[in-house]
Amino acid sequence: MEPDVSGTSPAECVAIIVAAGRGTRAGGSLPKQYQSLAGEPVLRRTLRLFASHPAVTAVLAVIHNDDSGLFADTARDLPKILAPATGGATRQASVRAGLEALAARGMAPAIVLVHDAARPHASPDLVARAIAAARHAAAAIPVLPVTDTVKRLDASGVVAETLDRARLRTVQTPQAFRFDALRAAHGAAAAAGVDTLTDDAAVMEWAGHLVATFDGEAGNVKLTTPEDMARAAGAPLSALQDVRTGTGFDVHAFGPGDHVMLGGVAVPHGFGLVGHSDADVGLHALTDAILGALCDGDIGAHFPPSDPQWKGASSDRFLAHAVEKVAARGGRIAHLDLTLICEAPKVGPQREAIRASIAAITGLGVDRISVKATTTEKLGFTGRREGIAALASATIRLPLEDA
Repeated sequence: MEPDVSGTSPAECVAIIVAAGRGTRAGGSLPKQYQSLAGEPVLRRTLRLFASHPAVTAVLAVIHNDDSGLFADTARDLPKILAPATGGATRQASVRAGLEALAARGMAPAIVLVHDAARPHASPDLVARAIAAARHAAAAIPVLPVTDTVKRLDASGVVAETLDRARLRTVQTPQAFRFDALRAAHGAAAAAGVDTLTDDAAVMEWAGHLVATFDGEAGNVKLTTPEDMARAAGAPLSALQDVRTGTGFDVHAFGPGDHVMLGGVAVPHGFGLVGHSDADVGLHALTDAILGALCDGDIGAHFPPSDPQWKGASSDRFLAHAVEKVAARGGRIAHLDLTLICEAPKVGPQREAIRASIAAITGLGVDRISVKATTTEKLGFTGRREGIAALASATIRLPLEDA
């Protein structure tokens, strides 16, 4: 049985960002991690996610030896960023280089997260889920259900078998591990000449460890091709002339608990919120606002509360789904505005964290996200401190052909 590190302090978690690849399939004159996405390098968006996360103490990027100048410019002024390590010829070698660099600096965190530089849209909640999973397992990875039918082909290209997709999952990062176990597994694999494993979970499997899973995010895509880069960047707003606005409203009652989820941030409170999912009123209202602008139903139509798979689900998945619906129509979100209505907890101290969380989920710049809070002057159910309400609006822009 793997040791339980449930008492792990947040100060004992370091993120390794794998950024040593050349990314030639993405095209362009720069490696994809340094190409611009919504006005800033892909890698900077990824670094900022982990550097701003309260449970991550330090961030180590593993880069190509030729990219030191690019990295210095990309990481400028971000907190918690360590001097980068130099990567190897393969992803496996690069991660091992990062682990050994931490050890050489006298750092032996209880938990290490390994994340692809080219996944800039992971959310703070996904990072939190990764850390929570690693507190109870030597290895834990984010996964998504496979929705397409999968066939196995024989050598001639003829279908040999239809696989049971109910047991299949696609795998993402950040992957979470006990530092000592992952370092030992990488060392053993290198000593044995095993150097073709494609992710760190495979290294741990090879070394005999069990690998746990936790829920991934549909929006946490890896940018690989020019089409991926273009889809992530979106068309210029000026080219999207069909401007639409949608509104969303949500309410959840207080119940037992010690925190509430607001905009993807766990806010300490004497109560929790009651709901089929994690009851994040802010993300629910924003999701409905975007779906409303698309004229595409509401959150209940896409994620029915009668469906047990959404029991306790993290609401960032709902918002990411709505964002993907906009992108699938060739559009972009121009602005999000969220008002939280409650007597308590106080939203002001959490405002910037909530804005940053929504930015990470949606891929928007923080300057396009507004978060406000108000009370009802002690009137009504929010005034009696029975629950929280949220009102949201979303402005989206679509190609005129969609009009």
